[in-house]
Amino acid sequence: MAITASMVKELREMTGAGMMECKKALTEADGDMDKAVDVLRTRGLAAVAKKAGRATNEGTVMALVSDDGKTGAVVELNCETDFVGMNEKFKAYAEKITRAAMAAKPADMDALKAATIDGETVEEVVTDCIHVMGENAQLARFGVVEADGVASYIHGGGKIGVLVTFDLEGIDPTNEEFVNCGHDVAMQVAAVNPISATREDVPADVVEHEMGIYKAQAAESGKPENIQEKIATGRMEKFYKEQCLAEQDFVKNPDQTVNEYTAEVAKKLGGSIKITGFKRFQLGEAL
Repeated sequence: MAITASMVKELREMTGAGMMECKKALTEADGDMDKAVDVLRTRGLAAVAKKAGRATNEGTVMALVSDDGKTGAVVELNCETDFVGMNEKFKAYAEKITRAAMAAKPADMDALKAATIDGETVEEVVTDCIHVMGENAQLARFGVVEADGVASYIHGGGKIGVLVTFDLEGIDPTNEEFVNCGHDVAMQVAAVNPISATREDVPADVVEHEMGIYKAQAAESGKPENIQEKIATGRMEKFYKEQCLAEQDFVKNPDQTVNEYTAEVAKKLGGSIKITGFKRFQLGEAL
């Protein structure tokens, strides 16, 4: 396959590697962009693999938690311009739809559109939004969670919305200290964008893929196989610490992990707190 200048440029933007190294990697991977990224990572020339380009959709993400602290909903409502997306009237429509989702717990988008709130369906709410705001509006996606405790966080006025779920023992989910703790953990998800809540939640194919990269990197060292295994395992541990929410350094206090922070709060409240999952919606990423 012919390697074009635009392909080399795209790979360089994705990885930060040099032009010549990118061209070599693409040649070795026969033009497969993902494989080329892996080639560069194996050689230690690409620290991360990120897709080039970002969606440019406008709108807002809304995340809310029920009064009893046990149900949460997050909705992405898109529009045409940032001006409308940041408008408080538009955000009010998104909030109304999110409350409808939280109450109805719909199974899919069609069920959400059919859900009612204040005597009208969500589909009618969206139609009214279009008429009032003067722009096309679309429901992009939604999520609903239920747990012993749920926390939410909105970043950038609706650019990112997060829900985090917790297993609780001996702690009221409406307790102010737990609510603050949950807010902090949800803020961590918005800021650091972990892959999963815990290492056990990392998909098996992701673990296999990462371990393959680390073993290939270790093999490049030329050290004995038992040492290579230790090197690869060590890098996998680092991956878990960086990518799994519970093991990440807590952004508000890097001297402790998120798990250590929640354990500290749980001890103070005389119970236990376990992070079980999260949903993170970033505006436009679904498209």
